[in-house]
Amino acid sequence: MKPERNTLDYLLLILKGIAMGAANKVPGVSGGIVAFVAGFYEEFIYSLQRINKTALKLFFTGRFKSFVRYINGSFLAAIILGMLVSFFTVSKLLDYLLINYKLYVWSMFFGMIIGSIYSISKRFGKWNLKSISFLLLGTLVGLGISFLDPATENDNLFFVFLCGIISVSGMTLPGLSGSFILIIIGNYVLLLIDSVNALYDTFTEVISGDYSFLENTARIRMLQVLAVFTTGSVVGMVSFSHLMNHLLQKFKVQTIAVIKGFIIGSLGVVWPWKNTVYKTAADGTFLVTNHNEKIIENYKRFIPELSTNTLTAVGFIALGILAIVTLEWYGHKQKITT
Repeated sequence: MKPERNTLDYLLLILKGIAMGAANKVPGVSGGIVAFVAGFYEEFIYSLQRINKTALKLFFTGRFKSFVRYINGSFLAAIILGMLVSFFTVSKLLDYLLINYKLYVWSMFFGMIIGSIYSISKRFGKWNLKSISFLLLGTLVGLGISFLDPATENDNLFFVFLCGIISVSGMTLPGLSGSFILIIIGNYVLLLIDSVNALYDTFTEVISGDYSFLENTARIRMLQVLAVFTTGSVVGMVSFSHLMNHLLQKFKVQTIAVIKGFIIGSLGVVWPWKNTVYKTAADGTFLVTNHNEKIIENYKRFIPELSTNTLTAVGFIALGILAIVTLEWYGHKQKITT
C-alpha cells in the first residue's frame, strides 16, 4: 500500500531528489544511500520495477491516469524532478565547493557515509555466518573498485550506452558510486561534464535565438553522446530495479548485508585526506577538456598531521554523521505519525 501524501510531502520528496542527484554527481558517493537512509529506497525500487509490460500497455492505450497510478507516478515524478533540478543547479554549487573547499566537502561526505552505516545497522536483524560473509563480500568489492586505475575516454555510442546502464548503479544499489565507476571506465568528464555543458550551452543559445550549434559538429556529437547516455541510464534504472526488487523480496537480509558492505568499501573513495592525481600529456602538461577541466586519474591517500585544518575536517565529519542521524530520526518519526 503506497502512502497518501500532501503537498508538503511532495516538496520534501523533491528535496530528497535534489540530495540524491547531488550525491550521484560526487565520485565515491551513492545517491542510493540518500534513498536508503531517508526511508524511501524500497518504494523507489518498487515504483521503478512497475515500469513493465502492463504499464506500457496502459500508456499506449491512452489510460494515462491508470498508468500514473500503476507506476506510483507522482512519487517518481517528485524524485526525478528533484534530481533534474540538482543536475543543473546544486551540482554546479557542489563543483565549486569541491574546487575551493575540497577537504571539508570530502570530510562531510565521509561523515555522512559513516552515519549511513550506523543507520543501516540499526535496521539490520540478527547477524549470522551467512550475513557476515555477504557483508565481507560487499566490503571487498567496494574496496576493490575504490583502488582500480581508470581507463581512457571512449565516446563510442554503444560503449556510452553501457556507461549509462552502469552509471545508475549508485541510485539502485547504495554504496556503489555511479560517478566513480565512470571515472574508472574513463568517461566521467565526457558524460557528466562535457556533454552536460554542451546541453546547457545549447539551451542558452536557443533561448537567445542562436541556432549556430546546428553547424557545430563537435556540439552535435556531444548532444548525441548525452542522448545515448540518458537512454542507457533509463534502461539501466528500470532493469536494476527489477533485479533489486527480486533480491529484496527473496534475499532481503543478504542483500542488505551486501549493500552495507558496499557502503563500508566506499569509505576508501571518500577518505578526505588525499591528493588528486591528474592525467598528463607527454610534455608534462595537464590534459584538459574543451571546458578546461583536468582529467582525474586517481587519488593518493595519506594520514593527516594534527593541525587546525585537520580538526576542522574532523568537525565536518561529525557534522555529516549528525546530518544522517537527524535525517534517519526524522524519517522514523514520520513513519510513527502516519
